[in-house]
Amino acid sequence: MSDALINGLAGAGGGIIAQLITYPLQTVNTRQQTERDPKKHKSNLGTLEQMCQVVKHEGWERLYGGLMPSLVGTAASQGVYYYFYQIFRNKAEVAALEQKTIGIGDGSVGMLSSLLVAALSGCVNVLLTNPIWVVVTRMQTHRKVSKRTLPGHGLSAATEETILSAVEPPPYGTSNVIQEVYGEAGVWGFWKGVLPTLIMVSNPSIQFMLYESMLTRLKKRRALNTKGSDGVTALEIFLLGALAKLGATIVTYPLLVVKARLQAKQVITGDKRHHYKGTWDAIIKMIRYEGFYGFYKGMSTKIVQSVLAAAVLFMVKEELVKGARFLLAKDATNTAKSKRL
Repeated sequence: MSDALINGLAGAGGGIIAQLITYPLQTVNTRQQTERDPKKHKSNLGTLEQMCQVVKHEGWERLYGGLMPSLVGTAASQGVYYYFYQIFRNKAEVAALEQKTIGIGDGSVGMLSSLLVAALSGCVNVLLTNPIWVVVTRMQTHRKVSKRTLPGHGLSAATEETILSAVEPPPYGTSNVIQEVYGEAGVWGFWKGVLPTLIMVSNPSIQFMLYESMLTRLKKRRALNTKGSDGVTALEIFLLGALAKLGATIVTYPLLVVKARLQAKQVITGDKRHHYKGTWDAIIKMIRYEGFYGFYKGMSTKIVQSVLAAAVLFMVKEELVKGARFLLAKDATNTAKSKRL
């Protein structure tokens, strides 16, 4: 099994675990980002309070709306990203060693090369998985009408059922979303928000650049202090992943909001604020109708969700890679022994 495949599978596994842990936060954050009405101040509510509001009015299941396609998207996204990241990283390492042989550099991959590797991996990932995230965003922002929100009290069961059948939309599953997106814009509808998403590759690029830089420095310091051992603990990986994601999220958050606005269902009404024709149209309308505050809606929730998810992902991924390499090495040793016998 190649090192790239090991990293790809480990990344997919780590991403799934991180997604399961932080998904309710992601749902609330997506709703905060896509709230277009400046008169509404839902994003000013505490994250936990908003989660309670969703549970109260729509039920627990709405916190996990779109979970299945999201897990598929996460596994695909992380798998594709780590697979191509390792391939591009290996090429960068070979190039760095070749440069060293002619007297340029010390043979290690520099910060700029790390940034380029992460950016290329991110672009491949975005182009292949964007349709999945369009579906996930639609399902996360879908709001369910419940009996608690019906007007009046003391209605008969038959009357309540009649009202619900009139106001509550039909089941909103993955197939429904796919049909809806295709009906609105055809095949290209599944690549809505791809421009800001491609620009958003700077987020994991910055994240991995910071992570690799901090990890390299930590290993060098550890090797000096412990006589050649550069081992890093799972907790240290967790903290490095959290710090790297925090820095990347703060820098790129406005692009994330624009992407979510474009991928959410467009409300085609007389209110121009609710419909975006494209990336620049969304940016101009957000500035005009909401001010620069609109680009930072839900940022505190996103920081908590993304930092926790990234920290868990890095920790689990590194442990899975170590485990896989250990098992492969053990298997190779046993095979060699059996051949000698």
